[in-house]
Amino acid sequence: MAKIIDGKAIAQEVRNELKGKVADLTHKGITPGLTVILVGNNPASEVYVRGKIRACEEVGIRSELISLPAEVSEADLLLKIKELNKDDQVHGILVQLPLPNHISESNVIETIAYQKDVDGFHPESVGRMVTGLETFLPCTPHGIMELLSRTGVDLNGKHAVVVGRSNIVGKPMALLLQQQNATVTMCHSRTVDLPSFTRQADVLVAAVGKVGLITKEHVKEGAVVIDVAMNRDVEGKLCGDVLFDEVSEVASAITPVPGGVGPMTIAMLLKNTVISAERVLQQV
Repeated sequence: MAKIIDGKAIAQEVRNELKGKVADLTHKGITPGLTVILVGNNPASEVYVRGKIRACEEVGIRSELISLPAEVSEADLLLKIKELNKDDQVHGILVQLPLPNHISESNVIETIAYQKDVDGFHPESVGRMVTGLETFLPCTPHGIMELLSRTGVDLNGKHAVVVGRSNIVGKPMALLLQQQNATVTMCHSRTVDLPSFTRQADVLVAAVGKVGLITKEHVKEGAVVIDVAMNRDVEGKLCGDVLFDEVSEVASAITPVPGGVGPMTIAMLLKNTVISAERVLQQV
């Protein structure tokens, strides 16, 4: 049976480390600050935001939630972001996605100063990541890399297969794996004969959002399987893309859903906010 990669426990390790850094920064006169903007009342978004605010409180990051009505204009939202860009007390700005249809996500992301882009979505952040320059890494792929590192998975020369090509997970995931000397294959919803690719993987990352996409037949004996997706099955139960019970029989290690990648995403958001505050201190 596969070893369970406990994202909750590893995320707690990260938060404990951050507590010390936040205390040190605060002692030096800089309290890391994260502002989250929530537009409308999407129930799932509200849950995510509450989790982020709670995590900030745990490690000592000053958090602020700005709730705006769903009908807020794009111009007013962008104006609020520009105000936060100029606020020295704010080290990280996060606009919770998705946004109402009348607001352009790309305009919003590009308006956030990349120096405060703790989500790692700004085009400048992405460009710096691609070229290997220092920048904020997108939280979910960054969290997966932290999981692999702290679980002792050596990526050097390994074959990693990423299923999914989103800007938030799939594309940056492939890049970060490559930067750690893995040979990477990218697959997606249009890939013909998906199992012929996934069975080659030493490390398999599933990030499509389709219940039961990855079965035992997709996985090589001894592979490490990272399940990124957050779906609900026909009974309304949270699950990922991977059929956990049967894939656990062949994998050497696997992340559960929930309790795997999810907690790491928030932990990396906190880490990016602390890094942002540390950079301000270095400039003083």
